[in-house]
Amino acid sequence: MRTLYHPNVIEITLPTVLYALSDPIRLNIIQILDEKGEQSCSSIDISAPKSTLSHHFKVLRESGVIHTRIEGTQRFISIRYDDLNERFPSLLSAVLMGLKQ
Repeated sequence: MRTLYHPNVIEITLPTVLYALSDPIRLNIIQILDEKGEQSCSSIDISAPKSTLSHHFKVLRESGVIHTRIEGTQRFISIRYDDLNERFPSLLSAVLMGLKQ
């Protein structure tokens, strides 16, 4: 099985995080994860082709915003709150608060 790339905490950079959060679909994914917690990729209810969602999950994962856990044939995603807060305190909180307004 292929190993998924997740950057270490020190490898997470502000430009890549901001880029990952610059797309409305990816912001919607983050909002869903914040509200519901860890979710399987297939349970994220966004009307977009599967290949498009896979791309957005990859951008979020490789930027360090989400973590993907593989269990059997399913992939579960969650927000890397602790790692993001360690690198950029309050950034994620500000983004999520902005989404709620």
